[in-house]
Amino acid sequence: MLYVDVILPVPLDGLFTYSVPTELEDKVQPYVRVVVPFGITKTHIALVVRVHRDAPDSDIKIKPIISVLDASPVLLPQQYKLWQWISNYYMCPLGDVLVAALPQGMKKTDSYRPKMETYIHIGANCQNERSIHNALDMLCRSPKQLEVFTTYLQLSGLDSLQFTVYSSQFTVKEVTREELINASHATTPIVKALVDKGFLMLYDKEVGRLNTEGEPHPERIKPLSEAQQKAFEQLSLSTVNGKPSTVNGLSLLHGVTSSGKTEIYIHLIQEAIDRGEQVMYLLPEIALTVQMTQRLQHVFGNRLGIYHSKYSDAERVEIWQKQLSSEPYDVILGARSAVFLPYQRLGLVIIDEEHETSFKQQDPAPRYHARSVAMMMAQWAKARVVLGTATPSAESYYNAMQGKYRLVELKQRYKDLQLPKITVVNTKDLYRRKIMRGILSPQLEQAIREALGRGEQAIVFQNRRGFSLIVECHQCGWSPRCPHCDVALTHHKTTNTLTCHYCGYTMRMPQVCPECGNADLYNRGAGTEKVEDIIAATFPNARVARMDLDTTRTRNAYERIIAEFSSGKTNLLIGTQMVTKGLDFDNVSVVGILSADTMLNQPDFHAYEHAFMMMTQVAGRAGRKGRRGQVILQTSRPDLPVISHIVNNNFEAFFRSLMKERKAFRYPPFARLIYIYLKHKDESLVNSAAIELGSRLRQSFADRVLGPDKPSVSRIKSLYIRKLVLKLETNLSISATRAAIRQAVAAMMQDARYKSLLVYYDVDPV
Repeated sequence: MLYVDVILPVPLDGLFTYSVPTELEDKVQPYVRVVVPFGITKTHIALVVRVHRDAPDSDIKIKPIISVLDASPVLLPQQYKLWQWISNYYMCPLGDVLVAALPQGMKKTDSYRPKMETYIHIGANCQNERSIHNALDMLCRSPKQLEVFTTYLQLSGLDSLQFTVYSSQFTVKEVTREELINASHATTPIVKALVDKGFLMLYDKEVGRLNTEGEPHPERIKPLSEAQQKAFEQLSLSTVNGKPSTVNGLSLLHGVTSSGKTEIYIHLIQEAIDRGEQVMYLLPEIALTVQMTQRLQHVFGNRLGIYHSKYSDAERVEIWQKQLSSEPYDVILGARSAVFLPYQRLGLVIIDEEHETSFKQQDPAPRYHARSVAMMMAQWAKARVVLGTATPSAESYYNAMQGKYRLVELKQRYKDLQLPKITVVNTKDLYRRKIMRGILSPQLEQAIREALGRGEQAIVFQNRRGFSLIVECHQCGWSPRCPHCDVALTHHKTTNTLTCHYCGYTMRMPQVCPECGNADLYNRGAGTEKVEDIIAATFPNARVARMDLDTTRTRNAYERIIAEFSSGKTNLLIGTQMVTKGLDFDNVSVVGILSADTMLNQPDFHAYEHAFMMMTQVAGRAGRKGRRGQVILQTSRPDLPVISHIVNNNFEAFFRSLMKERKAFRYPPFARLIYIYLKHKDESLVNSAAIELGSRLRQSFADRVLGPDKPSVSRIKSLYIRKLVLKLETNLSISATRAAIRQAVAAMMQDARYKSLLVYYDVDPV
């Protein structure tokens, strides 16, 4: 009997074994998809990872697979190796990795359908020159049909027919029905009439959804400046004994904003293509792929593929299939999910804006970091890795300082443009002296007004979406909270709703307080919606756009907002952190940072690091092509050292102070962190489970275990949450650590009370 071990798309550990019916034995092989029964009535699409004849224990009932879906593997062996690493390192089942990795269309039998298009061909009654002329004569009484028929002859090339029988000598150009209708300004019934007469015939043909137009134009690659050329040469491959000469093949390109890192990437990509290698180019935000796609397609044309979550399921399936074909894309540009695509000859990995937390998947599992996954892929493929950023993550810069990465620096902007001037505004003092009453300081308002008056553009950054953060009754103090989560509801004025940003719960904005009936409800705090209203009222002639999660829910929304701002159709852009990440706008001269305090006051050891990165990055959007830009940074704590580091663009000083603090309190990069979360609908039960697990973990890890404690949001989707923190020395065995954690959890779960307890892990949290 033949058996297969498969991965099921369920959050359960281990592989599952099924038998193979005799009639399917010649069809199964590793890495094909099969339909299998699961439970009493369910079926799943599973992935075969092993075919064998090792009979399971006799007391285990083995079910047979139902069908085989693929004639050839849909996964490369190195991809499965990567899945295993992700499952082990991030402590999640292989089924979770499968769900995250495969496009949705490959996980359901009825989800993916090839795209079909209807084409036109000459009909059975027009198989030679004479019959075509007869058809033309007959159609003289039907002028519209005649126009459609002659248009088809022109489009197909048959109007130049000079011989009697064309089928063996003449290649007829294919014409789609849509193309014919558009060219002849006809309707579908007119085409159908010609089909009914036998003059034309219809046939359906599978067509790809992917853009295959645009030849590569390497001659469009721009020459590098002297500083860029030097950096390129340091990053470029030169071999020693057949291996990259860079340190472990890893390089950190630390270049200030607008220093021209992208042009260096383009030269590196072309170099890799010339060697016959594939390139994976990762970006943290889908918004960034809009501008980057245009720049890369201009040079690499149809060698470039795009992959991210805003693409349809069918498009992602077709890209996956193309990457398995004999003619895959040479370059893949994508967000973090692009690490899961098949790469047959990976030679270069570029991780742009490597510091960005968006590279880390938060929910659901696997909670992987695309940077780490990509670097592991590169290590196995012996590919080079270039990490690029103006604000390196603490871990990456530390590794460069320790000699693990090669450090390449660009300290000047391209063409020696000046970095923007950053002016710090003390909002606490302005409020105290009643000089400032709203969210715009006089300095920021004046700077925006002057910029718009010069025909320039401005960006206003507020890292909160919605209209107001809290709604409160002026009389009794009632404030609406989510019934399922431990958070206040955010007011969204556009939809007149109160929304939970954790579970999605929504209710209508009440007209009066439901507690006391008072109509005096007021909004506290300002999200991007409220900022948009204030900006529009303050600058009535401004053409305002807003870029946040609410305005960019579709793929085209990103493209439209960015295109309109790039072209000058809008001239004042309000946004959340989306606007901080590498976008390049020529005409922006002013950037306003409304509230640095919301970033600095987060209850997280990463708070200052993230704030420094975010504010430095958004400041870098100003003055990129013309005059020196101006940044107005509003804060109530201007004396903080991190603020002076931002003003002086002094990353090295900020890094030194950060490392001193991290080392003193044993945080990364001087320790590894693993967060363990417990969830349950019963608060007392999750409390007791967390205390017990903490006790068991201390038997192995002693004072390396912190907690349990309540997270800042301690209930989400009606589940109470407790959190344990493990601070581990970097030299501890990773496999032994994970084994000890799993053993402690398994021992706790023996208690029947915890049967429905949910336990999950966040390894290397950001």
